[in-house]
Amino acid sequence: MGLPKKPLRRSQQWFGRDEKHGFYYRSWLKSLGIPHDMFDGRPVIGICNTWSELTPCNSSFRELAEHVKRGVYEAGGFPLEFPVMSLGETQIRPTAMLFRNLVSMDVEESIRANPIDGVVLLMGCDKTTPSLLMGAASVDLPTIGLSGGPSLSGNWRGQPVGSGTGVIQMSEMVRAGTLSQEEFVEAEASMQRSKGSCMTMGTASTMASMVEALGISLPENAAIPAVDSRRFRLAHLSGRRIVEMVKEDLRMSRILTRPAFANAIRTNAAIGGSTNAVMHLLALAGRLGVELTLDDWDRIGSRLPCLVNLKPSGHYLMEDFYYAGGLPAVQREIAEYLDLDVITANGKTLGENIAQAPCWNRDVIRPLDTPFKPEAGIAVLRGNLAPDGAVIKPSAASPQLLCHRGRAVVFENIEDFKARINDEQLDIDETCVMVLKNCGPRGYPGMAEVGNMPLPPKLLRQGITDIVRISDARMSGTAYGTVVLHTSPEAAAGGTLALVRDGDYIELDVPGRRLHLDVSDAELAQRRAEWKEPARPTRGWAKLYVDHVQQAHLGADLDILVGGSGDDVTRDSH
Repeated sequence: MGLPKKPLRRSQQWFGRDEKHGFYYRSWLKSLGIPHDMFDGRPVIGICNTWSELTPCNSSFRELAEHVKRGVYEAGGFPLEFPVMSLGETQIRPTAMLFRNLVSMDVEESIRANPIDGVVLLMGCDKTTPSLLMGAASVDLPTIGLSGGPSLSGNWRGQPVGSGTGVIQMSEMVRAGTLSQEEFVEAEASMQRSKGSCMTMGTASTMASMVEALGISLPENAAIPAVDSRRFRLAHLSGRRIVEMVKEDLRMSRILTRPAFANAIRTNAAIGGSTNAVMHLLALAGRLGVELTLDDWDRIGSRLPCLVNLKPSGHYLMEDFYYAGGLPAVQREIAEYLDLDVITANGKTLGENIAQAPCWNRDVIRPLDTPFKPEAGIAVLRGNLAPDGAVIKPSAASPQLLCHRGRAVVFENIEDFKARINDEQLDIDETCVMVLKNCGPRGYPGMAEVGNMPLPPKLLRQGITDIVRISDARMSGTAYGTVVLHTSPEAAAGGTLALVRDGDYIELDVPGRRLHLDVSDAELAQRRAEWKEPARPTRGWAKLYVDHVQQAHLGADLDILVGGSGDDVTRDSH
């Protein structure tokens, strides 16, 4: 029996055929109990799921996917769920960032190779969000993002504690001798009280906010807690909406335009978002052919104030942020800086989405004229120490250190750092600059979140809580301090960072956007002649990654993945 004639959808290249190929493609799916009329041309919606017990932040995604399916069925679509590799910051070694580009390949090829007309991306923990967006962008089908949401607010002994931020604070107290190991262990369960991603404005919440700010999700995606029933309502509505997006042929490239990226950069400043968003948005733009550079982050967003009083920069947590009005309230407050005419996933413009957005707590979301912190966007630094750029998050730094000159205390790699940082004989004081090498894209490999180096106990006991730190690594979005990151080129690629020695003087001038190593060109040339490139991995993904990864200022994507291949697959499998 032939199928009725319907407008050709991509999935009909598989299912809408009468000969043996149609039999192949339909028959094995019918083993799931799917009736024949489900193959009649209705939109096939792939639900890309990053659920894993090894990624606790995404542990609610099985249930979330079921709510998406309800919405898809309700709107006349045909949902098919598929897994991809899941990346959890809390468990995976050496760093989840090493595998971001691998997962993007998994997503891209899973979407392209299968009979899918539109996609819902389920993402939560830090790297699942950019990897899914990057992979889907390289195919460019109608796509909607759905974040898993933050966990409930942590509370320890009556005080709010935030994911990551609390760990860093309390671990420093243990190292300083002001908190016992028993109390430290007690705080573990008090911090993580429910399913969901970090409830600070760390990278997970930042990237969920970027998904909403870019317009690739429905409004309110950024902040609804993972266990709040309204997160499941949003999943249901996302399932409904993706079917309509397929009918409208509203593809990612129509939403993720340069003005949309500019909106996201400005929004990141207003929420005090993570420095990790810099590389993820640069890499995503590269997949779409949107012109976006590291300097755009400084030029577009660095002078905007931070309005959101959330940890690690402030006091509150994501649950409070949602109750206060969430991202729509923030974007309405900075509306004069946004392009309000961009189209978003719900088919409306950004201006329409935020026109009536209320704010219910002005201590959590401050007005534009009385911000939480002034000029809080990402600052891009350049100089002989970072000719291709480095970044710093001023809102997380100590104001008195934003202009500083100090003596370098150098750690050649993370092992060297761990071996010496607790040494009471380490020659360091509060005026020094800690320098960590070989932790960039090639050097770690994968560019780990080790840039916010813990301070030596000898300084902590003196009450010193911050000194200038510089590396080619990243920093967790839950972290804080006067930390210069993403120094490019990295040390393992022969950047000037590789040439820094103990005792050199380094000048940091954030207002002047300058990062300078006070060593003569002649001396640097001599050191460069003596430098030897670190050994590279010899097999597997790590080798492919190191051989092809771009530097941080380009987003650390693989050079072979920039751009996309579209959705066309011409050859059958039988």
